[in-house]
Amino acid sequence: MAVRGSRGGGGPGGMNSGFRSFFSYRIFVSAMFSLLFIATLSVVLTTQPSTQNDDSQLPVTSNGYVGRNLLKSDPLKTRLDLVHKQVNDHMTLVNAYGSYSRKLKLDISRQMKMFDDLTTNFSDLAMKPNYRLALFESDGPVDEDVLRQFEKEVKDKVKIARTMIAEAKENYDNQMKIQKLKDTIFAVNELLAKAKKNGVLASSIAAKSIPKSLHCLSMRLVGEMILAPENYTDEGPQPEFEDPSFYHYAIFSDNVLAVSVVVNSVLNNSDEPWKHVFHVVTDRMNANAMKVWFKKRPAEGGAFVEIKAMEDFAFLNSEYVPVLKQLESGHIQNFYFANKAQNSTKDVSNIEFRNPKYISMLNHLRFYLPEMYPKLHKILFLDDDVVVQKDLTQLWNINLDGKVNGAVETCFGSFHRYGQYLNFSHPLIREKFNSKACAWAFGMNIFDLDPWRREKSTEQYHYWQNLNADQTLWKLGTLPAGLMTFYSTTKSLDKSWHVLGLGYNPSKSMDEINKAAVIHYNGNMKPWLDIAINQYKELWTKYVDHGMEFVGACNFGL
Repeated sequence: MAVRGSRGGGGPGGMNSGFRSFFSYRIFVSAMFSLLFIATLSVVLTTQPSTQNDDSQLPVTSNGYVGRNLLKSDPLKTRLDLVHKQVNDHMTLVNAYGSYSRKLKLDISRQMKMFDDLTTNFSDLAMKPNYRLALFESDGPVDEDVLRQFEKEVKDKVKIARTMIAEAKENYDNQMKIQKLKDTIFAVNELLAKAKKNGVLASSIAAKSIPKSLHCLSMRLVGEMILAPENYTDEGPQPEFEDPSFYHYAIFSDNVLAVSVVVNSVLNNSDEPWKHVFHVVTDRMNANAMKVWFKKRPAEGGAFVEIKAMEDFAFLNSEYVPVLKQLESGHIQNFYFANKAQNSTKDVSNIEFRNPKYISMLNHLRFYLPEMYPKLHKILFLDDDVVVQKDLTQLWNINLDGKVNGAVETCFGSFHRYGQYLNFSHPLIREKFNSKACAWAFGMNIFDLDPWRREKSTEQYHYWQNLNADQTLWKLGTLPAGLMTFYSTTKSLDKSWHVLGLGYNPSKSMDEINKAAVIHYNGNMKPWLDIAINQYKELWTKYVDHGMEFVGACNFGL
């Protein structure tokens, strides 16, 4: 009872106690609010000066724009910042393309001027007085109308800039692709030129070298003569060798196998092989090998083969023959025989010019046929790299109309004309010859020796060969000398008699080849070499005498 009476009693003592409790609570709340107000005011007063100092120390930009406190930032100022940044970015981009245009040195000066003008316009736009004063140098609020006008002008210029850049980018990309393509083509051409030089050098070496198999064959044949000399005695000249009623051939070569192929191909396609006489002339080193071959493998059908060395013709000496005299010159010996390997790849044509075969006496014997065979009237000259596919006896019946040389012309269009073989910058050449005259081929030529003697063609050859001692009239081989010697004394034969190019041109028509009486492997890719053109090789190898024991023993691989 006492406890309950003391908490909620209605007497005077209880009233006084409640009043005191209420008054204490009010005082406590007031004190708390007062303390909170004082603390807030203190914070505000202490932070305001610092803010003012920071604001006064903001950096000034190059265009006069002063940064402001984020608490005081204006939305239009932010918008101005973005527009200004866009202007700067496009100025940089335009300047970059303008610089790139100058670097490539392209012929686009008009476009470069447009880029420069556009960059200037961007710069001038921000410097206009109304924009500079209202937008960039003013500390007050931004005028929205001015900003809207400034933004419109910037967008117009940005649109122009983007259009120009899009067009320029495509143009520059194409120019870069073209330049890269040109660089690639240049590099490939350099490699191609180098490969051609190396190819010509390798081909020239292969053509000038004696294959191991050919050397083996010659050595085996000579060895056979040494072992049994009594079997290979010289029987002396036979009357058929000088009988003009026979069909006479001249073959000048140091290649035993090639000569045998020529003889076999002629006889295999001849109706009357016993009426054919072959005059084979070689150097002294190969004369015995030739004699042994044709002793062991006599010509078919009763044909006749005469083997002689160049040395058997006494008139062939340096006092009479210009080439032999020129060979005594140190300059000529150095040009053809000195070791010039360090310079061999610098000039492709020079590699061909230096081939010693062009001054070989075997090549120049063709200009002495009337003196070598004084009792003959007509003779058919054949190179050792030909194959005969038809009977040739009709050549002796062709009327040459008093001309010396019957040959197949090789010109077509502007190709293979005199201008390609002779130096027409020389006044004597210009005076005597027509640069557009059609050239003809050595390799299968029917010579009428009586007009030859009458026209003194050998003397003509001597005249030109002596004048060319310094190689100013022509540089390559015996064909130019022949073109000059027989300039007005050559009769054109039907092209089917002689088809050339099987030693360098893999695109010859097989129909044309099959119709030809004589096919010629002129060029470096001879059919007895590993570098021969495969599709033509069988036309030659089918006339190789595989029954000859030494052919198999020397590993020709034909």
